[in-house]
Amino acid sequence: MVKVKNYHVRQGNDGDQYISLELEGDVSIVQSQNTGRFYATTKRCFMYAALDEATAKGLIGTQMPGAIERVACEPYEYTVQETGEVKTLSYTYEFRLQMLLKRMNLLIPRGPKLWLNSSHCYKRGQV
Repeated sequence: MVKVKNYHVRQGNDGDQYISLELEGDVSIVQSQNTGRFYATTKRCFMYAALDEATAKGLIGTQMPGAIERVACEPYEYTVQETGEVKTLSYTYEFRLQMLLKRMNLLIPRGPKLWLNSSHCYKRGQV
């Protein structure tokens, strides 16, 4: 399941404003590559929403079926806010409804993307 954590009013390249939903996945336990210690974390991404601001605000806290998956992308630089360290990453996170349905062994018709599929999820650290 994925939870709507927040929404943001953004401005597109054409100058028009649009709503972006901030999605957060389930908590997972991972092991630090540096210290070997375990910690809890969540994956998050942003998804375009064809909604007005009042509707987006009302969605905060709502859970939806799906998952946030790590996917490969062109390398980009990311600055860790706490330390100022600049890292080069070659992955991003995207909301995937299709992945969940495949795991449940349901058939998905080929054709246009479902409205819940994101056409673009922002790289972590970008607005």
